[in-house]
Amino acid sequence: MTTATVGFGAFISPLHPPGEAPDLQMWRDLDLVSLLDELGLDEVWVGEHHSGGWGTISSPEVFLAAAAERTRRIRLGTGVVSLPYHHPFHAASRVVQLDHMTRGRVMFGVGSGSSPADAHMLGIEATDTRRMTAEALDVIMPMLRGESVTRSTDWFTLRDARLHLAPYSDALEVAISSASSPVSMRLAGRHGLSPLSFGAPVPGAPPIDLAAQWKHAEQAAEEAGRTMDRRTWRIVMPVHVAETTKQAYADVREGFERFAYGYFRDTLGLPVEFPGVPSGDEIAAMVESGSAVVGSVDDCTAAVERLVERTGGFGRLLVAVNDWASRERTRHSFELLARYVAPRFDGRLDSIMESGRWVKENRSVFMGKAVQAFQQANGATGGPAPESADPTSPARG
Repeated sequence: MTTATVGFGAFISPLHPPGEAPDLQMWRDLDLVSLLDELGLDEVWVGEHHSGGWGTISSPEVFLAAAAERTRRIRLGTGVVSLPYHHPFHAASRVVQLDHMTRGRVMFGVGSGSSPADAHMLGIEATDTRRMTAEALDVIMPMLRGESVTRSTDWFTLRDARLHLAPYSDALEVAISSASSPVSMRLAGRHGLSPLSFGAPVPGAPPIDLAAQWKHAEQAAEEAGRTMDRRTWRIVMPVHVAETTKQAYADVREGFERFAYGYFRDTLGLPVEFPGVPSGDEIAAMVESGSAVVGSVDDCTAAVERLVERTGGFGRLLVAVNDWASRERTRHSFELLARYVAPRFDGRLDSIMESGRWVKENRSVFMGKAVQAFQQANGATGGPAPESADPTSPARG
């Protein structure tokens, strides 16, 4: 039984191999969100992409509005809105409307944008995106607090700008994505945002030093007179659970190769290398390095425990949904995760396991009393002596 407290959710970029009808891809993602709601997972995040063929959702707000109508309790996050691509007033206004439409279930995930092609089409230099994100947050956060903002930059102007619709939530949660640089973590600390850290941004790359990333957030928070709360920290990582380790690896091997080499190498042009790793053993190498969680229930439980120890603790583990496995095996993985892995970390099994331990430790006392009671009852009625004193015997009275 683990002592760490971790919640679970999903991060649907989404990234699907080209070739499937886009409308059915979106239906499949909506169907998965409905399943996660039924399984009791905490939250799901959906992202924004505009090029490359793999990601076809350009407006996470529109998608999440549809998802809200199909779900009851799961929290819904934009994962993420690329702030340099949007006027900050519009980005804030849309998420506040969604906050009302979901009755407070929405979370506002933001970032600088991960695709150089998207930035190129919008005339944005990749070297400017982090600066633009910081400038957008400088006006979005006060507007979400109900303040009026006047600000002029080289890419947006605000004059006495105030959101006419206040957030539905008392404190609308704002999260920021972080890969390898400390910039986003420092913005999280500065503004009091929830970090969304990617444990494996590129397959084959060295694992991110997540503990060091958290220190950047804590340092920036201290400078701003704030305190970071690890319970707001999400870590995004590939996770797949099956009945056995062998089955789990078989489920994801083909999809992983398509994702790593077809998307990152052949589409984006990034180097995908596993030095010293034989072909076919790439997933095992990622699992060994802590960049992925693949295996049986016990394997995955142990991997999450190691991740907690390596990071110092975090609030949510978000399963990166990247079509590594088939639709059926992906759904089954989430079912196993919800039924057998998550309860080991969120406390739902604590009282049950404690009750089982207590009965097991005291069974001789309890059974002795049961036998005594049976013997007294049998003697009182004057019936024949039982063939067995075992009170669980079919012959018991």
